[in-house]
Amino acid sequence: MEAKSTTAPSTVLGRQLGDELRRLRESAGLTTTDAAEALDCTKGKISRIENGRVTLRLPDLTAMLQAYGVTDEDARSRLGALAKKANRRRREGWWNQYGPVLADTYRDYIALEAIAGSIRTFQAQLVPGLLQTPDYIRAVTVASKQWQTGDEIEKFVQVRLARQERLDGESPLQLWAVVSEAVLLQQVGGPQVMQTQLEHLLATSERPNVTVQVLPFSRGAHASMFGPYVVLGFREEGALDVVLADNPTGSFWFEREAEVARYRDLFDAARTSALSPVESRTVIQRRAKEHRT
Repeated sequence: MEAKSTTAPSTVLGRQLGDELRRLRESAGLTTTDAAEALDCTKGKISRIENGRVTLRLPDLTAMLQAYGVTDEDARSRLGALAKKANRRRREGWWNQYGPVLADTYRDYIALEAIAGSIRTFQAQLVPGLLQTPDYIRAVTVASKQWQTGDEIEKFVQVRLARQERLDGESPLQLWAVVSEAVLLQQVGGPQVMQTQLEHLLATSERPNVTVQVLPFSRGAHASMFGPYVVLGFREEGALDVVLADNPTGSFWFEREAEVARYRDLFDAARTSALSPVESRTVIQRRAKEHRT
């Protein structure tokens, strides 16, 4: 999912701040036009602030709170601290050190993955990035032709391996992946690479925070077959899920509840049609042996 999308996702903290500012504006009886006049900006900027899509400068926050009649110092301090924290999250992520190696969508995705509590994903052709081995990552990266030098490729490998640390620690990411049977057969990097990759997939699927299911060819046509997607969930109370989906023209973010609900339904249908985790491990093990011969 390295293609660029037309709209960046909101961060959880940015969305939380935006929701509070929207409520304050509405409580003050003001429209987005009124707020735009107070900040001497466009209505579009107010909408992006309230949707958590842009960095909110402290002078703008101060102007908004003044326009909304918020005089309580505790409330102003709390919102100021929240804005600083949201802005810092955008700037200080470890992924920023990799600069141009990462496309905008991928950088946005990593930023959300870093604070997500759960991921549900369907993959039609590739092992999910969080479960890939180094040689598999290299093979995928070379095939994409988006990176030209060995140094760029190795940096991308480092990024993907760093992402996998989210599966460890005291509060690990909960990962539930449904993969098409094609993922087990696609000769990414050759038989040896695939054997090692499937053995790794088998081992990681036994972790308590990782569930892997295989959707076999015998299930026939299904709604998820048209492209891979990821549903990110967050631990913060009231935080909404976010979806990143691929299609032939790029990767796109979805945050509206109706759109996200559609992808949750797609995933539920896929996992229901797929083999059970135990049956899936049996299939993965068999396919790994086939790559060995």
